[in-house]
Amino acid sequence: MQQIARDDQDDRRLPVSRRGAARSAPRRDSGQERILTTRVGLKIPVGLPYDRWQKAGAHIFQIADSSAWCLGDWMVYGQERYADRYQTGVQAAGLDYQTLRNYAWVARHFELWRRREELSFGHHAEVTSLPPAEADAWLDRAEQHGWSRNQLRAQLRQSRQGNRAVSAPERASLPRISAPSDRVERWREAASRMERDFEEWILVALDRAAAHEIGP
Repeated sequence: MQQIARDDQDDRRLPVSRRGAARSAPRRDSGQERILTTRVGLKIPVGLPYDRWQKAGAHIFQIADSSAWCLGDWMVYGQERYADRYQTGVQAAGLDYQTLRNYAWVARHFELWRRREELSFGHHAEVTSLPPAEADAWLDRAEQHGWSRNQLRAQLRQSRQGNRAVSAPERASLPRISAPSDRVERWREAASRMERDFEEWILVALDRAAAHEIGP
């Protein structure tokens, strides 16, 4: 795994494994500087070999993907344990409430033992609205075929289109509704953050509301 060191001060460039110990000068790795992290980004040495750059990207993705799960679990715990105070905790931590709600929605639907380490948080988000057995089946296929999140989404879309074609005579039209433009734009932003089509996001949101009121 690519090691990325944390650079907390401009005048210190210590590898992670050596931080905290007093050293006069950092040791170079085969004559090349390490990639350093700061609070606002990376310091990447000039001439970094491609393989090290690639491994660093994979490592950063793993950290980001893990943080989505961790924040989701944190949010779920707060909702269940501190129902009257968890929003205050979110604000105090400086986190985006809507983003955390999205993370929590996925985390709540996947117990730890059902989460696939070989698949991303985004893979799981794509199948969150499905019944558990069906969601697991799709994740199995994604894992077996090495599908990216976008490939899984495409496969799901094709499956839904096929099901719609078979059940077309049973489809019902929703009543036309009007809503203030600011609310519509808020809905579109939420759909965009979840990387879903607006119509698909609306259907998922309605399914969630129905499940909350009458159960799965």
